[in-house]
Amino acid sequence: MLCSCGTLLPSGSMDTPAGFTSFEQAQTAVQRIVALQTPTSELKGLGFDPAGRNVTLIPYPDIVGRLAPHPGVPFDKLDVGIRKCIEAQSACRGYLFHFERQDRKRAGSFWLDFLNIRRTTYVSGWVFDALIVVTDGTVLFRNFAGQASTDRVERQFNPLGPFQPAGESAGSVLIH
Repeated sequence: MLCSCGTLLPSGSMDTPAGFTSFEQAQTAVQRIVALQTPTSELKGLGFDPAGRNVTLIPYPDIVGRLAPHPGVPFDKLDVGIRKCIEAQSACRGYLFHFERQDRKRAGSFWLDFLNIRRTTYVSGWVFDALIVVTDGTVLFRNFAGQASTDRVERQFNPLGPFQPAGESAGSVLIH
């Protein structure tokens, strides 16, 4: 019975729904978007639906701040798509797509975890962000970023075990 206690530890996952199962799959899809050529009507089929979930609409002033942050850069040195966005002004829109997958698995002693003394959680996954700028039904600019692989360990040690939260609450009350 003690050997199987490790299987009693919690595990979980976090997923921002997308049509992509990996960072590489999302990267391949966004690279099929060609600036000044791809119509916005094709974005949904590529997995980037401007009206879908996990997308943030970025207004024109914020797009300029992100893509042309320094006023000392000459206009003709900016990317062609960014120049067209600046010329279109408020007709230019940006969409920031955020996709993420995270798996969490606890490891260690069931009893130390259960009693809130020592918890170790292994977190793995990926994060993908894509910025797509459009106007007049055409993609002007696209770029992407993220983490192809996330791998970290979260450790928590509470010497008082299940009494630790009570001590923290009492300390907070005494300070105030």
